[in-house]
Amino acid sequence: MTDKKKVLVTGVSGQIGTIIRLRLGDRYALSGIDLVGVDDVPCVVADLADLAAIQPAFENMDTVVHLGADPNPRASWESILKNNIVATRNVFEAARLAGVRRIIFASSNHAVGFYPLKQEPYKAVYDGRIGEVDWPIAPLTTDLLRPDSDYGVSKAFGEALGSYFHDQFGISVICLRIGWVMTPDDPSFSPAALSLWLSHRDVAQLIQKSVDASPSVGFTVVNGESANVLSIWDIESTRQILGYEPEDGAGDTWTTKPDSPSII
Repeated sequence: MTDKKKVLVTGVSGQIGTIIRLRLGDRYALSGIDLVGVDDVPCVVADLADLAAIQPAFENMDTVVHLGADPNPRASWESILKNNIVATRNVFEAARLAGVRRIIFASSNHAVGFYPLKQEPYKAVYDGRIGEVDWPIAPLTTDLLRPDSDYGVSKAFGEALGSYFHDQFGISVICLRIGWVMTPDDPSFSPAALSLWLSHRDVAQLIQKSVDASPSVGFTVVNGESANVLSIWDIESTRQILGYEPEDGAGDTWTTKPDSPSII
């Protein structure tokens, strides 16, 4: 029996980190880094902005799943710089120094967020003007870039950094433009959420497919959404590159709630 792959998860106590621990904990030898510890996997408590403090966690790892960041699209530039840009550079550098073979970077739909916020017909989907949309529409592909915030810029930075670390150092880097993972796992509160939804089950599969992808996957950027009726995102390339087959999909009806989260 082969040994389990050693997978380090940054931001291991967060929403997606918790999903990974619950759904993939038996598949891999997981460990983590976060500002707070967890009880079910070995965890280094450290700030990703401190390169020296995080380096020991990377030793002997096969793959790093980099989730740790300030996840708020409205976060201050100071927080984005420290937690999303400096921290991401530190994670990539620590992985390089430790000889890690693959980094999976949690990018975001916010790297292209101004397409659906400003440009038709994508904006009509987000606004819920579904009757105005002439389906099918050309999906948003990962060669596009149109950040909607400093947060979106930080995710574009991470993708560019991944390209550089692959070309310069030979590390496989898979960037996942994650749609919207939410708890409760129910997107039926808005049309934007229905379009962006990435279910807990599907995000676990997406991570698993990325960890287990062939070494021939050198550098790539792929979208991560479930098979949603209102999708405006290209996931065909995700299927082709990673073998991802979403098990869930949102419909096209929603009920607006006053306390629902906003996409921006």
